[in-house]
Amino acid sequence: MKLDVVLRVVTKLMLPFMLIFAFYVQFHGDYGPGGGFQAGVIAAAAVILYAIMFGLEAGMRIVPPWLVEKMIPLGVIIFAGTGVVCMLLGENFLNYTALDHHSQKHAQEWGVFIVEVGVFVTVSSTMVAIFYAFGGRGR
Repeated sequence: MKLDVVLRVVTKLMLPFMLIFAFYVQFHGDYGPGGGFQAGVIAAAAVILYAIMFGLEAGMRIVPPWLVEKMIPLGVIIFAGTGVVCMLLGENFLNYTALDHHSQKHAQEWGVFIVEVGVFVTVSSTMVAIFYAFGGRGR
């Protein structure tokens, strides 16, 4: 891949737009199609594309395996922790009205957003971990 200059330049140009689109899908998930899962896959695809074009070691320098291993359970903790906080505040698991007693609309928006962030973190890190596991097998 060292001689594919055009592909490397195009990849470097595309990566910021891929990440911006991932965040757009993440933040727009409340209003239309999209959310944490789709945004996580797009963000992971950006990391995977970088690792394919510049080598697995370069990808692991950008997103180290230790970070990926920490992010997988962190996303689950964010997701489940939101439900536990709702229960501690006197509501059912993932009943977001407990998050803001003054406005149920804002409570629902914040609850869904926090849960989608947890999904984003788990999905993106899981996809990258799967790629690292398969990409490093032949070494």
